[in-house]
Amino acid sequence: MRIRWTVAVFALAVATGLWAQEKRVEDPAESKELNQRAYIRLLRSDLKAQKRQIIQEAMQLNDQQAAAFWPVYRDYDAEQTKLGDEKLAIVNDYAQNFLSMNDEKADQLAQRVMVLEDQRIALRRKYYEAMKKALPTVLVVRFFQVDNQIQLLVDLQIASNLPIIEQAQ
Repeated sequence: MRIRWTVAVFALAVATGLWAQEKRVEDPAESKELNQRAYIRLLRSDLKAQKRQIIQEAMQLNDQQAAAFWPVYRDYDAEQTKLGDEKLAIVNDYAQNFLSMNDEKADQLAQRVMVLEDQRIALRRKYYEAMKKALPTVLVVRFFQVDNQIQLLVDLQIASNLPIIEQAQ
C-alpha cells in the first residue's frame, strides 16, 4: 500500500511538472528554448530522485543485494535517459510539425516511435539478464514491475499533454 501511495505522489509530481512545462511555452521566443532545457533538466533530476526513492522502498534490498543492484541500476538509468532524450526529440518534432502534418511526416514520426519502443524493450532485456546474475530473479522481476509502472505513468502524462494528430487542411 505504501508503494502505491509513493507511486501516486510520483505521478502527481510528473503531472504538475508537465503542466508547469506547458506554461513555459508562453515565454518570449529568445529565451523559450533555454527555459525549456533548464526546466527539463530540473524536472528530470527531481523525477530521478523520486524514482530512486520509490525503487529503494519497493526493492527492500539487504546490504549485499544493494551493493550488487545499484551499480547495475545506474548503468540502466543512464541508458534509459538516452532513450528519454530521443523521446523528447520525437515529441519536439511532433510539436513543430503538428499544424502542418502530412502523411510522410506522420509516417516518419510513427517509425521513430516504434524504433524507440523496440530499443526500450531491448534495454529491459539486456538489464534483466544483467540483474539476474547479481540478484534473485524475484527481486529482478519486482524491479521491472515498479520500473514499468513508473514508466507507464510518465508516458501517460506525456501522452495526455499531446494533442491528437490531425491532417493538415
